[in-house]
Amino acid sequence: MKKLICILATVLSASPALAISRYNAQSMTCAAARQAVLGQRAVIFRFPSRRVAGLTLYDRYVRDNRQCDSHEYAARAYIPTKDEARCPVLACEPLPDDRFGLLRRPWIPF
Repeated sequence: MKKLICILATVLSASPALAISRYNAQSMTCAAARQAVLGQRAVIFRFPSRRVAGLTLYDRYVRDNRQCDSHEYAARAYIPTKDEARCPVLACEPLPDDRFGLLRRPWIPF
């Protein structure tokens, strides 16, 4: 019985990680990509690298700071989409070094 409870707890704790949607950014318009982030709070986009041929890049993009860890903030990022080379979105970035705890996480509107 203990073994069953442990297995069930492991499966249930891993399930939120599986819930994030994944999209190919270049098959979407910029408006559709931004709407996906706004509607789902966080998504993963994949797209080809501009510098290395054949390399696929991917990252997690978020609606605001609430989807980032406490030591991160939602910073402006750009992804290539079907209709725009630089579609503006937000991605979690580490906060600058704050030895005295005086900095607040900046709030960048989507």
